[in-house]
Amino acid sequence: MNRKLQLLVFFFALGNFLFSQTPTLTENAKVSVITCASGDALYSAFGHTAFRVQDTALGIDVVYNYGTFDFEQPNFYLNFTKGKMIYSLSRRSFEAFLYEYELEKRWVKEQILDLTVAQRNQLLLFFEENYLPENRDYLYDPLLNNCSSITGDILKEQFGEAIVFDGSHLEKQYTFRQLVRQFMPVNTWSMFGIDLAFGSPVDRKATVQEHMFLPYYTMEQLRHTTFNGKPIVQRERTILDYNEHLQRGFFPLSPLFWFILLLAFTGIITYFDFKHKARSRWLDFSLLFITGLAGTFLFLLWVAADHTSTPYNYNILWAFPINLIVSFTLLFQDKVPQWSPKYFMFALGLMAIMLLLWILKVQIFSPVLIPLLLTLAIRYVYLIRYSKL
Repeated sequence: MNRKLQLLVFFFALGNFLFSQTPTLTENAKVSVITCASGDALYSAFGHTAFRVQDTALGIDVVYNYGTFDFEQPNFYLNFTKGKMIYSLSRRSFEAFLYEYELEKRWVKEQILDLTVAQRNQLLLFFEENYLPENRDYLYDPLLNNCSSITGDILKEQFGEAIVFDGSHLEKQYTFRQLVRQFMPVNTWSMFGIDLAFGSPVDRKATVQEHMFLPYYTMEQLRHTTFNGKPIVQRERTILDYNEHLQRGFFPLSPLFWFILLLAFTGIITYFDFKHKARSRWLDFSLLFITGLAGTFLFLLWVAADHTSTPYNYNILWAFPINLIVSFTLLFQDKVPQWSPKYFMFALGLMAIMLLLWILKVQIFSPVLIPLLLTLAIRYVYLIRYSKL
């Protein structure tokens, strides 16, 4: 074994030894919460939160990151869809953690917590216990149990009622959907997909602590959090100072543009169908098949997945799963079946119920849907009329 390799093995073993013994932090130690800016990728669009433990006397400077996941996990996308997504606590050097944000030019801010040495050591012991292989994995929930919300949970778990989250700084208590929309423009495919998958549970107001599922809100909340009657944040500093990443959309690529285009296209085709007393079977099949397929997926998210945010999703009132069967029924015959007028009247009635639920704020739907709903309504009305010819 050459000398360089021997040194590498030595320092690796030394690092494992130090942390396997969970060293006692000194007066020089600091425990802080790190907040990172939002990025361009969907998984980083809301920012990031992590804990940092540093002690210059012991040469320790590590980040405990509860936001670690692996795309290479077996059945990663299936588990994500089923609501069985596993995230892990990772531990790495602060320098290595910071490199990613330096590379992506995302700001990083630090809030040093006002804790006694005993309390700092208490948190370190907790992190190290959590980092054990049998403890580090946890069931991820994008709204209730993620890298940011876990910050408040840990502080409450470790210090109990001495931690008080004051919500007086909030202009109002937002719903989960409103909070998500603050970080992602409504007229984007990503936000449209999120709005489509979210059910009515996300339209309830989040509690003060539940706002902390977003890293920016966690950072602001810590500024208004007390520990034994005193501010928990001792001081703040900016580690990386970059501008906020702004999402600039291109309207011709947005869902609203394409749904307006679909509405205009359907209107023109329906006009010519009316003039010629005909029916464009391929159009009816496409609209019914796609909405039926979408509705089936949403229904499965409701009843077969473990997500807390996808049940009671009334998008299935317009994306009606039975459309999937009806689409094939209408594809192979020019005349529509005798039962079809009642079915399409029923489908129009479901869409009316959806609009009522929207007005009553039982569930808030994406405004991008409006031209799509008009498209379906135009075709449903025409099919009812066509059945009488």
